[in-house]
Amino acid sequence: MISDVLAEAKEKMHKSVEAAKDDFSNVRTGRANPALFQKILVDYYGSPTPLGQLAGMSNPEARTLVITPYDKGALREIERAIVNAPNLGASVGNDGVIIRATLPELTEERRKEFVKIVRAKGEDAKISIRNIRRKAKDDLDALKEVGDDEVARGEKDLEAITKSHIDAIDDALKKKEAELLEV
Repeated sequence: MISDVLAEAKEKMHKSVEAAKDDFSNVRTGRANPALFQKILVDYYGSPTPLGQLAGMSNPEARTLVITPYDKGALREIERAIVNAPNLGASVGNDGVIIRATLPELTEERRKEFVKIVRAKGEDAKISIRNIRRKAKDDLDALKEVGDDEVARGEKDLEAITKSHIDAIDDALKKKEAELLEV
């Protein structure tokens, strides 16, 4: 029973770490990364659809991304969605077949803003992990059929699991900060 609670908590914490890393990848650096554009919502025949489902993306140069729509009729809507996307500031042009999105150089001030955004996302992920720990601790305390020593051992294991996942978020955060501040 204790192992079930710990396994569930560990799985949820792992998902939180993966979600945080995914959030970090959506904050732009000086390079054009297709992950930045994957979740941009495009009004495709009346329904918001992620850009990753509507087009193929490649980056032939460091700051340029080439977007090739699967449906040429969606070209204008895709272009409009990229222009209106927050925190990108991409200049967009199309030739009737593909869209080229060029990201501007990041200023030092803009880089620091992105670091603040990433830190906030990291803190949100840590809060999520702490909430999972709290729920698991409550579940352990609610177990009536096991002894207090076993529950205490389970709580100690829970703390170790929590610390390892928070450390994983901190490591990902440090890597992203270094990537953002790299000139």
